[in-house]
Amino acid sequence: MKRLFQLLIHSLKTNGRDWTVFALSLLLAFSIWLIHNLSLEYSDFIRVQVRAESNIAGHSAESANTCEVSARCRTTGFNILKTGVFERNVRKIVFKASDFRQKSADMFYLTSANLNEYAHEIFGEKAGVEYYLSDTLFFRFPVEASKRVPVHPVRTISFAPQYMGIGELVVEPDSVTISGEPYHLANVDRVFTETIKLNDLKTNTSGVVSLDKIRGIRLSEETVHYHIDVTRFVEMRYNVEISAKNVPPDKEMMIYPAHAEVVVRCVFPLVSDLSDMTFSVDYGDFVNSRSGKCIARPDYLPEGIIEYELKPEIFECVLNEK
Repeated sequence: MKRLFQLLIHSLKTNGRDWTVFALSLLLAFSIWLIHNLSLEYSDFIRVQVRAESNIAGHSAESANTCEVSARCRTTGFNILKTGVFERNVRKIVFKASDFRQKSADMFYLTSANLNEYAHEIFGEKAGVEYYLSDTLFFRFPVEASKRVPVHPVRTISFAPQYMGIGELVVEPDSVTISGEPYHLANVDRVFTETIKLNDLKTNTSGVVSLDKIRGIRLSEETVHYHIDVTRFVEMRYNVEISAKNVPPDKEMMIYPAHAEVVVRCVFPLVSDLSDMTFSVDYGDFVNSRSGKCIARPDYLPEGIIEYELKPEIFECVLNEK
């Protein structure tokens, strides 16, 4: 017997290369056999975890729970392997609100008769449902409230030398509707954008930015548009007189100091004469102040002034009888 085995080995005249070719051939044959068998159709039970999404008025868009949908399906071996082994994640299925029946305040259900329309979404395009094991699916859609809140842009902006923004960065829409369970909404009074980073601006700039998501809350908008006007400016300094206005005829209001330096930033090139700027302290502001110290306000600002700064900012006022 031993001699017979030796003769058999010798007749094959195998070496390392022959064994490699043999192993690769065997692997290729197995692969062809496996692909062929997986491409055939089989009848088997498939189970899929489903989370429901729907537009039910006054309720959350997504169910708080998941349900297992079980059915005997006729489909390819690939689909059975894919659904049963490789895809263990919960599938989100969008159901029509009209397909649901309400059981309680936040509990809704679907019957197997309603599931036929969604069979391919649940079990795959190539699956044919023979019958369902899951007779009724119950999903809880929490009751929701909603309110309108402002959008707060989060930004870091820098300008090129001799350039500045005209006004603030503007977002549109400047408010959104948030929806969620009442206890989720209680402490939310605004929503924030992702950080808008703009550097060395020289021209008007606009774009789109996403809103930060808030756990348990839906936003009516996922993004907003932003815009900021940018202009080139020139900075100039003037010495101006600070006057008093609306003072009763029988009184006299003295202002100290009587002159101030005003630093103005203007659109470049200049479009008007800036020398006729006037500033004053209103008698009404003096009456309402406790210390007699008031802020001077412009009576007239020529066209093209973007912003100004008075030095000093606060003036001492003294009232005398005539």
